[in-house]
Amino acid sequence: MKIGVPRESRPGERLVAATPRTVAQLRKLGYDVVVEEGAGAAANFPDVAYAEAGATVVAAPEVWACDVVTTVSTPADADLASLAPGATLVSMLAPAAHPELVTALAERGVTALALDAVPRISRAQALDVLSTLSNVAGYRAVIEAAEEYGGMFTGQVTAAGKTAPASVFVIGAGVAGLAAIGAAGSLGAQVRAFDVRPEVGEQIESMGAQFVQAAAAQQDVSADGYAAELTQEQERLTAQMYAQETARADVVITTALVRGKAPTTITAAMVAAMRPGSVIVDLAASGGGNCELTVPGERVVTDNGVVVLGYTDLTSRMPQHTSQLFGTNVVNLMSLLTPERNGEVVLDLEDPVQRGMTVVAAGEVMWPPPPVQVSAAQAAPAAPVVTPQERARLAEVAAADARRRGTRRSVLYALGAVLMAAAVAAGPPAFQGHFTVFVLAVVVGYYVISKVSHSLHTPLMAQTNAISGIILVGALLQIGSDNLLVSSLAFVAASVASINIFGGFLVAYRMINMFRKEG
Repeated sequence: MKIGVPRESRPGERLVAATPRTVAQLRKLGYDVVVEEGAGAAANFPDVAYAEAGATVVAAPEVWACDVVTTVSTPADADLASLAPGATLVSMLAPAAHPELVTALAERGVTALALDAVPRISRAQALDVLSTLSNVAGYRAVIEAAEEYGGMFTGQVTAAGKTAPASVFVIGAGVAGLAAIGAAGSLGAQVRAFDVRPEVGEQIESMGAQFVQAAAAQQDVSADGYAAELTQEQERLTAQMYAQETARADVVITTALVRGKAPTTITAAMVAAMRPGSVIVDLAASGGGNCELTVPGERVVTDNGVVVLGYTDLTSRMPQHTSQLFGTNVVNLMSLLTPERNGEVVLDLEDPVQRGMTVVAAGEVMWPPPPVQVSAAQAAPAAPVVTPQERARLAEVAAADARRRGTRRSVLYALGAVLMAAAVAAGPPAFQGHFTVFVLAVVVGYYVISKVSHSLHTPLMAQTNAISGIILVGALLQIGSDNLLVSSLAFVAASVASINIFGGFLVAYRMINMFRKEG
């Protein structure tokens, strides 16, 4: 079968659905690849590069006549009319927002797979073009903000004085939000971020940002893994926090988009309270915008000097890498559809991934798909109804247990302190000095390690391996002692240090292998 890669018809679109590298991968699956003349020119992929990769460069009519046609954006009506009956279209189609498109595809008798309808389950991550595009958009949003912002993102200390780092507030910690957090942090900004899903707080903090929390504003996730819309109470609680955070921020990046629809998170009043020169980058502009003053595709400057960027082509501003990533998603999909690696598409509607993104199958409308179970875990049983009296009784029992545990803990601490003081008093002067160093080392070590970012725990482990090596050397020197107690303690220390050293090197070796290129 032939896979056709046409030139994108949307005005200003610089992306292409396949690159020379992904063309070679598609050919390994047994397909013949046909590329329209100039399809990759805007992304710096000349026709000669496609030809060298094994593709055939032809005019547009031959591309649209292929068995499989893949595009980035939804094809124009004229191009859809060129699809042959029985052909397969792989593209972003937004079927929920364009039911008329679904009807038109069914009338053509084609099979249509929506790349933007991939179920949000782990097995489908390699096909998820929305995550690919969101990652690029989040990174590019910070670049655009840095261009507009009138200062440096990182703080500076010079002979002429010092400057404070920029304050960046990111709304939403999905793929785009995390990419924006990482890019802003790498530029030296102080980053704060919020998401109505409390479980992503650890991800935000692992990126070096501060997680801003709003009590009781917790969002649900729908059956297919996409975020659900906020309730009125959640919107009220988050609005209060948004007003405070935007007033103190130099740069605000919004990413809230629910199935193509952008809820309003930044009101005109919030913008009016921001400092002159502040920047808002609205990544949800394609869905109407999270900011009330956003104009999709435009740059707006408010009366108080706040710049609102509603660009909808951020991914196209980085066409080379975006096209490569998008093309890899297409290759992963075609690999799933070609189990025999013989260049023949086999659509398995029993597969929840393939079924979830199938809009039309051989002229039959398949949209919307059935719900997809996001987690294999069983649903938690409903909580039993508790009366106010029972709740008060349980609270009293819990408080009494807490008091008993506190008393027991205080007694044990006091007893331990007494025994330690007695041991120090009875020991020789040399022991007192060594014990003092030991206590200080424990205290300093605790505070040092507890302040290390999660992302630095792996190099920290390598450092502790070196410390364990020192312990091992000292233990080996004491194993031959005539004192049985000293020899026993040395043996235990050597055993524990050895386990730590070899285990640390094993973990480090496995992590290094994750970054090695296979083959």
